[in-house]
Amino acid sequence: MAALVATVPTRTGVASTGAAVASSDTISRTILGTRGAILEIINGNASPDNMTISDATVTVTGAAAASNAPSVTNGTSKVFFIDPRQADPSTGVTVTHSVTSTVTYKLYPLG
Repeated sequence: MAALVATVPTRTGVASTGAAVASSDTISRTILGTRGAILEIINGNASPDNMTISDATVTVTGAAAASNAPSVTNGTSKVFFIDPRQADPSTGVTVTHSVTSTVTYKLYPLG
């Protein structure tokens, strides 16, 4: 499991080339802060990337919330809002990938 590293934008700009994903990654609660983060997945692979983004919240009835299970089509990118409420208090948010070769990410905290 690899901890994703965030790029913090500045007024003058910051280069952001993306970094490789692992089969299972985590986003720490400290990166999410109180406003969350934007996660972009860039799939340069020939296959779709079937992902799971964990969600530690509960429904109004107290049941565990369902994890988000998006797919990023081969040769495309998708951007996701990661809400700080999704984070497990000890492990943060876990993001898994079905393919990792030529799949990269960019992570931007919102404050």
